[in-house]
Amino acid sequence: MKFLHTADWHIGKELGAFSLLSEQWQAFRQMVTIAEDEAVDGIIIAGDLYDRGIPPLSAVEAFEDMARIMNLEHHWPIYAVSGNHDGAVRLGAGREWRETTSFYLHTTLAEAFEPVELADTQIFMLPFLDPLDARIYYQMSDEESRDYTSIEAVMARIIPDLVAKFKPGKHHILVTHYNVIGTGNISYELTSETNSQVGGLKGVPASLFADFDYVALGHIHLRQASPTDTIRYAGSPVKFNTKEAQAEKGVYIVEVGDTVTVKWRPIQPVKDLIVIKGTFSEITAPAFYEQYARDGANWFSISLTDFPDVRNARGILTTIYGDIVEVNYVGQNAQLGNVVQSELVDGTLSDQEIISHFYETVAEKPLSAEQVQLVETMLTDIGRGV
Repeated sequence: MKFLHTADWHIGKELGAFSLLSEQWQAFRQMVTIAEDEAVDGIIIAGDLYDRGIPPLSAVEAFEDMARIMNLEHHWPIYAVSGNHDGAVRLGAGREWRETTSFYLHTTLAEAFEPVELADTQIFMLPFLDPLDARIYYQMSDEESRDYTSIEAVMARIIPDLVAKFKPGKHHILVTHYNVIGTGNISYELTSETNSQVGGLKGVPASLFADFDYVALGHIHLRQASPTDTIRYAGSPVKFNTKEAQAEKGVYIVEVGDTVTVKWRPIQPVKDLIVIKGTFSEITAPAFYEQYARDGANWFSISLTDFPDVRNARGILTTIYGDIVEVNYVGQNAQLGNVVQSELVDGTLSDQEIISHFYETVAEKPLSAEQVQLVETMLTDIGRGV
């Protein structure tokens, strides 16, 4: 059996203040072309179909159109699970009629124990769960529940029960959405999930999944986080933040037979995310910015290493670069955490002094007389409730 493994579509997600629906559609069309070229037998989507539990109507319409193209036009079976960003209950609606067209979307633990039976393969689909969901499913007593408060403990209970449903002579695939830890994992600072506890839950050791021929993972947005050769993250098909800006996006083509072969197929961004860092004068010099396609051709994340003495720095940068998703000030800002934690909160400084100190820490120069007067006016207005 040959599958296309993808994950973390996050339909409806925004980059800064910009909608990513157009980019997500472009990535999807490339995905369809890859699936056609590879003559796959099905599509695996390992969670986070949407970016939020209650997605906007535009996101719902987009995903439903994508599912229709894959499932009804191309007749590819779909094997999907809900992720931590999805609203599992909402996604689970309509399960019965979806499965009549081989669109399998599992959103509960009970469904995980109902593998899809193919001629030579069983596909298990385990959605993202909170430990409480497992305690309820297993009808644990209060005393027993104390041993199942972590996701690792819960998964150590669930996985053997899945393995117990293996049919001899068949291959076994798992589709799931967790932070799976192995020797190949990269640092969390390089992933787009900024919380090192996935969805508030700690990671799961890869060794728990050793009995499966292939584990199609979702949640971490970079494929480099894959724990082993047969336990892999496909990553997201679109770049969602600056931590992913240098990463190549794509999908895996997985063929499961006597052996498991995995091939990476890249997706080329039509509109890329470019990260720029430098002083204001450096990045506003024509010799610098003319090296990039601008005027809506790319997204830009800009980090300034100085504090420019200009009005509306972002407006100037937008005029030059076009679609800017963020402007950050780096360097001196690193000191601000220490400043806030120490002298600025000891109660000995006035509001005026706190603002002056803060500004001088960032800009490396004191407030001008005009700025001092502006701060005093603002503080007076605030005090009067204006």
